Amino acid sequence: MACVLEAPLRMSVLSEVTASSRHYVDRLFDLDPQKVLQGVIDMKNAVIGNNKQKANLIVLGAVPRLLYLLQQETSSAELRTECAVVLGSLAMGTENNVKSLLDCHIIPALLQGLLSPDLKFIEACLRCLRTIFISPVTPEDLLYTDATVISHLMALLSRSRYTQEYICQIFSHCCKLQHWHSCGFKSLPQPLLCANGPDHQTILFNHGAVQNIAHLLVSTSYKVRMQALKCFSVLAFENPQVSMTLVNVSVDGELLPQIFVKMLQRDKPIEMQLTSAKCLTSMCRAGAIRTDDSCIVLKTLPCLVRMCSKERLLEERVEGAETLAYLIETDVELQRIASITDHLIVMLADYFKYPSSVSAITDIKRLDHDLKHAHELRQAAFKLYASLGANDEDIRKKIIETENMMDRIVNGLSESSIKVRLAAVRCLHSLSRSVQQLRTSFQDHAVWKPLMKVLQNAPNEILVVASSTLCNLLLEFSPSKEPILESGAIELLCSLTQSENLALRVNGIWALMNMAFQAEQKIKSDILRGLSTEQLFQLLSDSDVNVLMKTLGLLRNLLSTRPHIDHIMSTHGKQIMQAVTLILEGEHNIEVKEQTLCILANIADGTTAKELIMTNDDILQKIKYYMSHSNAKLQLAAMFCISNLIWNEEEGSQERQDKLRDMGIVDILHKLSQSSDPNLCDKAKTALQQYLA
Repeated sequence: MACVLEAPLRMSVLSEVTASSRHYVDRLFDLDPQKVLQGVIDMKNAVIGNNKQKANLIVLGAVPRLLYLLQQETSSAELRTECAVVLGSLAMGTENNVKSLLDCHIIPALLQGLLSPDLKFIEACLRCLRTIFISPVTPEDLLYTDATVISHLMALLSRSRYTQEYICQIFSHCCKLQHWHSCGFKSLPQPLLCANGPDHQTILFNHGAVQNIAHLLVSTSYKVRMQALKCFSVLAFENPQVSMTLVNVSVDGELLPQIFVKMLQRDKPIEMQLTSAKCLTSMCRAGAIRTDDSCIVLKTLPCLVRMCSKERLLEERVEGAETLAYLIETDVELQRIASITDHLIVMLADYFKYPSSVSAITDIKRLDHDLKHAHELRQAAFKLYASLGANDEDIRKKIIETENMMDRIVNGLSESSIKVRLAAVRCLHSLSRSVQQLRTSFQDHAVWKPLMKVLQNAPNEILVVASSTLCNLLLEFSPSKEPILESGAIELLCSLTQSENLALRVNGIWALMNMAFQAEQKIKSDILRGLSTEQLFQLLSDSDVNVLMKTLGLLRNLLSTRPHIDHIMSTHGKQIMQAVTLILEGEHNIEVKEQTLCILANIADGTTAKELIMTNDDILQKIKYYMSHSNAKLQLAAMFCISNLIWNEEEGSQERQDKLRDMGIVDILHKLSQSSDPNLCDKAKTALQQYLA
């Protein structure tokens, strides 16, 4: 019976709730403007801090009526302002509330309201717009659909401290490049473009954002200063144009970098220290401030390290570590300085122990929040470790010797959060650049196993970094090479070479190239079988020169040691010679042609394989042509081919020498023996001795 009663009960409760809310909506339709105004004011008081009431009023259709009253010119300024306040309050509820407001086209109505002469109404509209644009469900591009909106907002900046605060906040939330929490940093999506073409930063910059906002950094209002600072941190991120401009802007006789440095000081609020550090970081990464400038080395970097201490709140530690990772990512000296500042490497180990059972957090809400976001700390620590260990062997050693570090990375590779997995793979990739660690820690912890698992089924951004790491684990001195091969890596890597993603194609072929280096004949045959001739040709005609160079490198590694050369050329000779011809005839750079001639020199070193060259007059003419080329590298590579073909101690050398003499090769060798290039000269003389022997 309970089941039968349940639904009607629910309905009666709902109808009671909506009935108690209905009179608020009914009063909006009263014919007496004074009663309408009082109704809106009562509604405002009813919804403050009451999400249930907000949802009820939206369901009952309050939003279209409030928007109608807000847009009516017959409505009094006070009524319009109160309508904007109520709408702003509704927007502060759930994401669903914001979606409902957007569906009612609230943004055009509020933007229209900004044309009013009444300042209080303008401020209420801006406050509501701010609340809506802060929400993750609001598309930023809605701010840029009308070209006149931005210039009007810039003009309103001078009206009051509230217009300054709200407009700066709107700009910083509607200027999307890559989110700071996503830096790590190269393989991420490019900036979002708005409907009109240029990205948000450029639109704001072209409308004079820097000049209009700079003076707000010295406002008497802390909130205005803070929002202006946040605006600059977003405008300057990965934007050389903005960063170069900021360096030269001064406010009250003081340059912006100096103002930012003042905001970094320990006596300033943490939020201000962090945001000004982000501004200086962006300017440094964009090349507007040198990496050895004292404002970076002595101010920004130490400030960001301070943010990583366990005294700071979780979100401050996350932002501090990620910003520091971005600051030092490409600069060896900054990596060294950071690694010895305040025991940073050890300090970061605490990121994995948080919150601990003996946590000092007494606030239950804070503890609950931090438990839900603890993965962000792990992600930030992995990113910072990746940047710290990008170049210096000693730093990598210190990182790996930090307690349980390799176990933490291995665990990170299988976390449910994609961001943690990506950051863990980045960290592993950074550490895999160490020959020493590949031979020791990587082997001790069988890192290749979870890495291969990651490669089986992951989004492209993880695959790119994971496959780069695999390339390093497949170098000839890495003990992981054997077990990786046994776990089906060839098939996996061959499939990567067919990817539409360029970085994955490069990494797939690169890893195969490393795998083929000094490998057994069986492995080489497996690679060729896995790739297929068709795919090999596809890679050799790839439009990207990196793919082409790595494919040629693979061929060169496959065609090394005589028995292997002869075996491979006996099964794939025709196709390989075809490919070589194709490249030597094509429009390729010197490096590509040189690598191709080196492959020919390897084929010429085979016992039976060299006949494939000797019976191919087209190829012989090409080698002759490159012997007289204007580039010494190509001449030298062509000479290696000739030397291997005419070497005296090998069977059939006399016939080969005669054929090449008839082609005029000896005359070219005589000429080259007089060359001013010592390498060419020596090689030519050595070749001529084969004729005299």
